[in-house]
Amino acid sequence: MTDSSTQGIKTVLHPVSDLAKAKAVYAALLGVEPTSDAPYYVGFEAAGQHIGLVPGGGPQAATAPVSYWHVEDIEAKLAEVTAAGATVKEAAHDVGGGRLVATFTDPDGNVLGLLQDS
Repeated sequence: MTDSSTQGIKTVLHPVSDLAKAKAVYAALLGVEPTSDAPYYVGFEAAGQHIGLVPGGGPQAATAPVSYWHVEDIEAKLAEVTAAGATVKEAAHDVGGGRLVATFTDPDGNVLGLLQDS
């Protein structure tokens, strides 16, 4: 195993069917207003975590929440987990501002995410 430890889960994205209704519930739950509020994404910063709401599961068509492990080197970590038996679902790609994300599945089909900030 390489020394490519994670920085922990800091981002969780939740697929939602009604963004306005979900935004109200999450604002009440977290006790804060959104820091990002667009028709395609609503994000909250709370207790050192980023909680995102994605209408219809976004381009990935997620059907369940996806936890994103923050890493220093996304390609190294993706190689490490695939060598251990994970399957790449979505290769590392830039989602804006130099932020890279990727998803993979564990042997049971659970979707996990990786996130690297530039």
